[in-house]
Amino acid sequence: MKYSVILHIKTIKKHYKACHRQIQMIKTSPIKIKTKGDTDLINITDKVQSILKNSGIKEGIAIIFVAGSTAALTTIEYEPGLIQDLKEFFEKISPRHGGYNHNKINGDGNGHAHVCASLLKPSLTIPFKNSPKQFWKIRIIC
Repeated sequence: MKYSVILHIKTIKKHYKACHRQIQMIKTSPIKIKTKGDTDLINITDKVQSILKNSGIKEGIAIIFVAGSTAALTTIEYEPGLIQDLKEFFEKISPRHGGYNHNKINGDGNGHAHVCASLLKPSLTIPFKNSPKQFWKIRIIC
């Protein structure tokens, strides 16, 4: 099963005028991503960096948000051993075939995904200056 996830990335830069008023520039750029579900880890760092580069904003804050109750964001080292460790960890604490009340009520079989996503976070706030390449490796987990 494939899922579509839309991430919203807001870049914020503070501008100062001679009269010392603070003005914020905000740009929003959605990214659509297809996932396989079941703890699918996708490296989105390059997409985020590309958006920042094309935004023209050199310094500010990037807010990355994923809408949906079964998806989350995290920063990890994207290497096969750690990816497998993370998948195994989530299977231990929230087994796919566990007896979830959510599944009994809704019948959709994704109670484990809701539990896993609730343990992570739906958003990341990352400051950047001069270059978006300062970003950590950002992953979406579905």
